[in-house]
Amino acid sequence: MAVVPELPINKSEPQSRRFTVVGAGILCGLLALVIIYTKPRAFHSPLAVVVVAAIGLAALLLQITLYNRQQREPLRAPRWLNILGIVCALVALFGDGLRLPPQLALAMAFGAIGAFSISSAMIMHTLRKRRITPK
Repeated sequence: MAVVPELPINKSEPQSRRFTVVGAGILCGLLALVIIYTKPRAFHSPLAVVVVAAIGLAALLLQITLYNRQQREPLRAPRWLNILGIVCALVALFGDGLRLPPQLALAMAFGAIGAFSISSAMIMHTLRKRRITPK
């Protein structure tokens, strides 16, 4: 009878992704609530798109937070781009109170969407690059 040597347990296995899945599920639920309880006419508004983009960015930032707990080298989001997106979203939101022309408020909403989109794309590119590069 041949003796099979035991394999050592590899402690470098990736940890459970439970928190990532739970966080993603909660944010998907929140996004579903926003979509369910919003009238269809409201989706023609750029501010609705800004809200959906902001929820998506929040999901991505939560994913980064959970990702950084397991990494030696933390991943950083481009803060200046996120701050620019937040400022543009606030200006678009309070455009009436600031007496902005409708075209400028619309441009601010699209600027917020663009900033959130570029920030998310940069984060996703860095995540993909780190997964491909062997450590």
